[in-house]
Amino acid sequence: MRLKPDQLETALKNRLLPVYLVSGDEPLQLGEAADAVRLAARQAGYAVREVIAIDSGNEWPAFASETESLSIFSDKKLIDLHLPSAKPGTEGGKLLVHYCQSPPPDTLLLISVGKIEKSAQKTQWFQAIEQLGAVIQVWPLQGAELEQWLRRRAERRGLSLEMDAVKSLSARIEGNLLAAAQEIEKLYILHGNSRITRRMIEDGVADSARFDIYALSDELLAGRLRRALKILRHLQAEGVAQPVIVWALARDIRSVIHLQTELKQGASADNAFRKQAIWDNRKPLFQTALKRLSLSQSLAVLNDIARIDRQVKGQARGDAWEGLFAVCVKCCKPMTDF
Repeated sequence: MRLKPDQLETALKNRLLPVYLVSGDEPLQLGEAADAVRLAARQAGYAVREVIAIDSGNEWPAFASETESLSIFSDKKLIDLHLPSAKPGTEGGKLLVHYCQSPPPDTLLLISVGKIEKSAQKTQWFQAIEQLGAVIQVWPLQGAELEQWLRRRAERRGLSLEMDAVKSLSARIEGNLLAAAQEIEKLYILHGNSRITRRMIEDGVADSARFDIYALSDELLAGRLRRALKILRHLQAEGVAQPVIVWALARDIRSVIHLQTELKQGASADNAFRKQAIWDNRKPLFQTALKRLSLSQSLAVLNDIARIDRQVKGQARGDAWEGLFAVCVKCCKPMTDF
């Protein structure tokens, strides 16, 4: 069966299915849907959790072994399978079909994948999962869907948003659900269980779609040049301290370099991300950067940031804001501007 994200919680309370596939490229909804399945499994007595990340495809034998093994103490087991590419390949596809044909007892399979193309939804492995369990697809929200999501999110926190407040909040977060969740938490801290007006939004919510150093860094990792430059101009107009911007950009580009180095040395993506303390909500951003930037490009960007740092400290000639503009251009490709 297929479930919408807002149907999942009710479905999990009714009964647990043998397999759940959570798919999409919107990190907050993807992570929260997977967390909901994990929580329901834990409450139902699935005490053992085995995490398997499929990076290169060589990890499929581990999945096969895990599905065939029984716990020493006969505990219920959750297999948490991560498949970022949403392409299991021939071997993985066959194993998933076999699993669905003969699901092991006392085992629940949770599969977290990236965005699944329409062609993949016609494959045997996808249809086998859909027939046996549940498929939950998430996607970026806009317009009326985003406003409805904001209302539901606020209501779950005990807040009631007036119509004008919803529209104001929607305009300010630009579809960034992670930012929206943070702003709703902030409104709850400021006002408690209250009716939220547009004035409260304007007074309490970060202005202009989370224009801050972290948003700038996220847009650069994602390769969205236009939004990155928009944020940078806002930071400049607001007089944000340049050293803080330099620190944030240097931190993330160093993480990219460390990831590239580790992967080049044969480390698994899951271990590399864990070592760099990059959690699930930011993994898609770094995965996008890894696909777009080579190690030499990343090193060149870091070198530019170091030069900007010297400019800020008066140790080198040049305008730091112009240098930051150039870094944005170097990090992004115009074709990923939207």
